[in-house]
Amino acid sequence: MPMAWVGFVAFAIVGGLTEFVRRLAVKLALTDRPGARKGHQHPTPYLGGVVIVVGVLSPAAAAVGGGDARILTVLVAAAVIALLGLADDLRPLSPSLRLLVEGLAASSVVASGGHVKIFGNWLDYIVPMLWIVVITNSFNLLDNMDGAAAGVGCVTAAALALPALMVGQRGAVALLLALACGCAGFLPHNWTPARIFMGDAGSLFIGFVIAASALLVFASPAHHASVAGPLMVTFVATVDTCVVMVSRHRAGRPLMLGGTDHVSHRLRRLGLSTWQVALALSGTAALTCLAVIPVVRGWVPAPVPLIIGAGLGVALVWLLQKVPVYDHLGAKHNVRAT
Repeated sequence: MPMAWVGFVAFAIVGGLTEFVRRLAVKLALTDRPGARKGHQHPTPYLGGVVIVVGVLSPAAAAVGGGDARILTVLVAAAVIALLGLADDLRPLSPSLRLLVEGLAASSVVASGGHVKIFGNWLDYIVPMLWIVVITNSFNLLDNMDGAAAGVGCVTAAALALPALMVGQRGAVALLLALACGCAGFLPHNWTPARIFMGDAGSLFIGFVIAASALLVFASPAHHASVAGPLMVTFVATVDTCVVMVSRHRAGRPLMLGGTDHVSHRLRRLGLSTWQVALALSGTAALTCLAVIPVVRGWVPAPVPLIIGAGLGVALVWLLQKVPVYDHLGAKHNVRAT
């Protein structure tokens, strides 16, 4: 499939089939029901991720063909992750099983070439594998408010396609273009008030594709951002996870318990509307992703954006701890617990 058609086909499939899947999910009673820790007021179907997966993998696989073994590995591993998420949507799985499958999928990507040469030993393989698992679940946690995960996924994939294009990684460009346009096709259905959620099938899939693609792109010898690149393009998801983990640890709350204590929820408490939060997160993701371009071009030393990003991330985690989130948890804000 010509590259120019990849994004169009992904957008058309996701945008065109989401409403059909939404109605099917309603008939099958596959919905996320309102609760004390959830912000939506009506049962909302959550099979949107299935459409995203089909809409992204179909044109991406057609464009890649059999020419790029590394991207084919990502496609297969991402499909496995999507099935894992779908199974978890239908019947919650144990955390250990989820981590096992995610670890195996991540290891396949690392073994195919998605590792960075930093330590000069086995850590060059273990650290990237763990990082893929962390980012995959970080995007899952980010899917806690209408339009948030789809918006961040869209701009991150689009921005990440640029450095992939610069080093001639055609397969990665096709996959990222399909993901960006697939998320864009899903956004109108997921924008507040959302008519459908992507569920774990969608959020885990998006996180895995972005993490795996980032490692493959920045592991290229043509790049000077093997560390800064992957960290900067996943800045929003990483900060969100850190904010939640630090906050729950300080409050003595279970780390894996769903709650309305994410960055998005804190921004809502500061007065932003749901759509403003989605735009703020997506805009921040776009800026941090584009900040890698000067490094890729060799205009800025790699440690510069890495140090700035780390400092900004620590500052945000510290400042957002000051926003109260554990009092009066409820549905007065349009949020979803994750």
